[in-house]
Amino acid sequence: MVALALSTSAHATKTILIFGDSLSAGYGIARADSWGNLLQTSLQKSHPQYEVVNASISGETTAGGVRRIVKALNEHRPAVVIVELGANDALRGTPLSETERNLNDIILKTKKANAKVLLLGIQIPPNYGLDYTKRFSALYPKLAKKHKVSLVGFMLKDIPPEQFQADNLHPNAVAQPQILKNVLPSLTQLLSVK
Repeated sequence: MVALALSTSAHATKTILIFGDSLSAGYGIARADSWGNLLQTSLQKSHPQYEVVNASISGETTAGGVRRIVKALNEHRPAVVIVELGANDALRGTPLSETERNLNDIILKTKKANAKVLLLGIQIPPNYGLDYTKRFSALYPKLAKKHKVSLVGFMLKDIPPEQFQADNLHPNAVAQPQILKNVLPSLTQLLSVK
């Protein structure tokens, strides 16, 4: 019984959970081409002890993330959670205070479950005015500093306009390796910390 519990626990500490929305769920592209799938392939070479579980849902908001996080943590027992949420909040004009509160809650619950957090920053087009756009972008560094968690400043950095789908919101399959390139250094650093 004890040996079984130990082996289950040891196996569970090797999971990396991607907890996001359509930007991580591979919206509009083959699942095999998504950056989460590319991450698993990359880690098989560098960190074969880690398994990537993608619990991202297209259309997810931070409020939906709050409702799902505890179940996801209990089910997957991750060592690391990559939190990528907030874009849909911005598209819906959700008050920033609510988005911040929800992300704060997700980070706290993840840390309470003894998982490390990698927060992926999002930037939005200035549809809701320059003030909202600036404050939204500043939210991620603010939360990372407050909770002392790792941060990728902008997950879609260096993706040119032609590598977005027709909606101009979702990166296409060609862009996915660049997303991985943006995420991987911070994740690898996190995996090396005991």
